[in-house]
Amino acid sequence: MTSTGVALDSAPATQPAPYRWRWAALFVILAAEVMDLLDAVVTNIAGPSMRADLGGGASTVQWLGAAYTLAMAVGLITGGRLGDIHGRRLMFLVGAAGFTAGSLLCAVAQSPGMLIGARVVQGLFGAVMLPQGLGMIKEMFPPKEMQAAFGLFGPVMGLSAVGGPILAGWLVEADYAGTGWRMIFLINLPLGAAALLGALRLLPRGRSPQAPGLDIPGMLLASLAAFLLVFPLVQGRERDWPLWAFAMLAASAAVFVLFGRYESRRSRAGGDPLVVPTLFRKRGFSGGMAVGLVFFSAMNGFMLVFSLYTQMGLGYSTLRAGLAMVPWSGGMVVGFGLAQAVQRFGRRVLHGGALVMALGVLGVWFTLDRAGAGVTPWQLTPALVVTGIGMGLLMAPFFDIVLAGVEQHETGSAAGTMTAMQQLGSAFGVALLGTVFFGLLGGGVASAADDAAPALRARLAAAQVTGAAQDALVRGLHDCGRDRATAKDPEAAPASCARLERDARAAAASPQARAAVARALQDTGRSAFQGGFGTAMKTVLWVVDGMLLLTVLVAFLLPRKAREDGEGAGR
Repeated sequence: MTSTGVALDSAPATQPAPYRWRWAALFVILAAEVMDLLDAVVTNIAGPSMRADLGGGASTVQWLGAAYTLAMAVGLITGGRLGDIHGRRLMFLVGAAGFTAGSLLCAVAQSPGMLIGARVVQGLFGAVMLPQGLGMIKEMFPPKEMQAAFGLFGPVMGLSAVGGPILAGWLVEADYAGTGWRMIFLINLPLGAAALLGALRLLPRGRSPQAPGLDIPGMLLASLAAFLLVFPLVQGRERDWPLWAFAMLAASAAVFVLFGRYESRRSRAGGDPLVVPTLFRKRGFSGGMAVGLVFFSAMNGFMLVFSLYTQMGLGYSTLRAGLAMVPWSGGMVVGFGLAQAVQRFGRRVLHGGALVMALGVLGVWFTLDRAGAGVTPWQLTPALVVTGIGMGLLMAPFFDIVLAGVEQHETGSAAGTMTAMQQLGSAFGVALLGTVFFGLLGGGVASAADDAAPALRARLAAAQVTGAAQDALVRGLHDCGRDRATAKDPEAAPASCARLERDARAAAASPQARAAVARALQDTGRSAFQGGFGTAMKTVLWVVDGMLLLTVLVAFLLPRKAREDGEGAGR
């Protein structure tokens, strides 16, 4: 989810006279924000349905989210510069049209690769569209109305976070005209058309009087570095971590260093760098980059894995999985509200939010540990509410505090860089935690099958299956469960499962015995599958909590409070 509206609030507004249609134009801009916010979360819910329809491995589900946020991350700063050069209204129209076209491409995709490519198109054009709307708000509204205008972004973000998972689950289950998951993208067509028509009628014309140059080499270097970081994390596990995966990760660090040096040279030569190098000499900004990377990685990675667990592990429908996320989203709205009441405490609000969120994640772990595979959304609700409250408390003051030490002339670059980092963190979290989850899944299912082996042997013995035949079935269930959990194609039966089926038919002499053996294997296999998902999920929760505690530590680099009325940033 993008949060640039919070960051840009810190920039001064110099518009001498208010734009006549500013409030109507604001709702056009908010419509574009809603499209982005919805598309950032809907694939978390609909991902398993997409994979079941189009095929693909576990990495397909990860790429559906990571491709969008990664494309958004590398395009955001450049998108803002394009508005300065060619005019914000024109670039908003281009971005909205391209985003809508990308949504149509998603809806008609016939393969995982086509769908992922269409998500990249969405992300790139979204990166062109979103900065323009926020920049125009600064131009349209006088200072006394600026806070009210940007204040609408919080409720819109909250409502989209609450409604997005529900909407995605409902549209997939409703299956209008046989569209299934495709409707979550088709719904963008009327929204995009409305945004385009509204933009043509209501958005102001004009461009910056001092348009900066476009830093194409910097853009290419940043894009390459981000791709080299995320791609091996998503694909490496499916390819058994080949040497090229580690080589790409090392190359990513080298390209990021090269990007930094290039930006410094460009700045010293009097050019317009993509990122103002002096920003990274400020401890608060550099610390904010680190905090944001860790926190947004944890948040978005958790959201993806939790959705996969509820649907693939617990067997929830898409609608039920979406409803299970509502307490989290509702808690986030409450957290935003609480943060406004305690904002005078500055950085301590951020620290408290991270700790509250970590407590909520720990509560999810205890709930899963106690309830097991029979856990219900109602049982998860208290812990998810606490998690959401912590997230809202952390996010509300984050951008203002990070920008406390940023000079006036650096604010635009700083805001764009921080938002791009947020999107990169989201892509990184989806790649990292998704890889951890799927990497643990096969071993977790196999271990759960071993734990259930004594009970299975008892049921097989009752069906007159003993000795070598019983051993083969127990071993076969272990292998089948592991292979099915790690299968690249969920529709194709692994060879070990086909062998288990043959052994089951051969082990029983009578039709009644064969039916009893089949039921025993089916029940034990289902239990092992759910147990394996639960084990992997609980391990990921420990990783998330570790990342949140790391967020608390790194946050000590930030200023104690956001800058107020000309005060220094070093408080």
